[in-house]
Amino acid sequence: MTRVGLVLGAGGVVGQAYHSGVLAVLQHDFGFDARRVDMIVGTSAGSITGTLLRFGVSAEDLAAWTVKAPLSGDEDVLRQMAGTPVPELAPFRPLDLLRRPLRPPGRHMLQRALTRPWLFRPVAAGMALVAPGRHDIVEQLGALRELAKPDWPEPALWICAVRRRDGRRVVFGRPGAPAAPIHLAVAASCAVPGYFAPVDIGGHAYVDGGVHSPTNAAILRNRGVDLVVIVSPMSGPAGLRPDVYAASRRHSARLLRREVAALEATGVRTVVFAPGAAEQQVMGNDMMSRLRLNEVVQTAFLGAGARAAAPAVSDLIRRAREAGSG
Repeated sequence: MTRVGLVLGAGGVVGQAYHSGVLAVLQHDFGFDARRVDMIVGTSAGSITGTLLRFGVSAEDLAAWTVKAPLSGDEDVLRQMAGTPVPELAPFRPLDLLRRPLRPPGRHMLQRALTRPWLFRPVAAGMALVAPGRHDIVEQLGALRELAKPDWPEPALWICAVRRRDGRRVVFGRPGAPAAPIHLAVAASCAVPGYFAPVDIGGHAYVDGGVHSPTNAAILRNRGVDLVVIVSPMSGPAGLRPDVYAASRRHSARLLRREVAALEATGVRTVVFAPGAAEQQVMGNDMMSRLRLNEVVQTAFLGAGARAAAPAVSDLIRRAREAGSG
């Protein structure tokens, strides 16, 4: 039996809409039910999508909820979320993060850099040092707090965040990780430095897991999975544009290539869905904007459908579908 992992990457509100479009076409056209995979890894926006899947929300209803279309008759989870007011978000501008002051690195971060330099990521550490943002991500996820149950969702759901004091990635839900309520783990994973305030869990402040990697796919190495489906809204070809947003996409794509190579070196097959030029144009540069979510879902649906129809990819999706129906 093929064991399947699903990796859902960072990307803000727009990235979550991209997840919805990709997963909806995989369910609608190819019979792949993302709720049935053996393991889900979620980072930032991907942690929200992954949690809703583990709560039993179908990909097609997730897409319908995103575009405010009618839901199926049994989606009580999304109906409850739809009835909860969502505060408006200020525009997200990457250059604003670069203008925020940095706090000096503390003892724990310096110690980690000196004793484990092979694990130290300067970009992640630098983002962890950015001054706290002014928006409260826990307030944004108030509906998720109401839906959460005492036990961690099953089967496996791993949520990636970064501990602010030393820039270390922490994977909530993985054996040996700190205990955390699901809504706080998701909030920590989504706490973009300089935009949202860090989230306190067990006396430690955590920020967005995307500062370590927008996907964190390589943590599924040697975890017993045979196939990993990766949805990465922040990757995709960015061309030679000199702006910050394109540079961020190139950085995300480089990290993802390394992670895919690490998985495939251990015999794990991978399928990657990342936005092409058409999807990127619709997604725009403000990943917190809700203005064009309908178009994002539609273009993601079409783009992912075309990729999944390629013979080599459709064969892997078929294997994933058959594994989920077993």
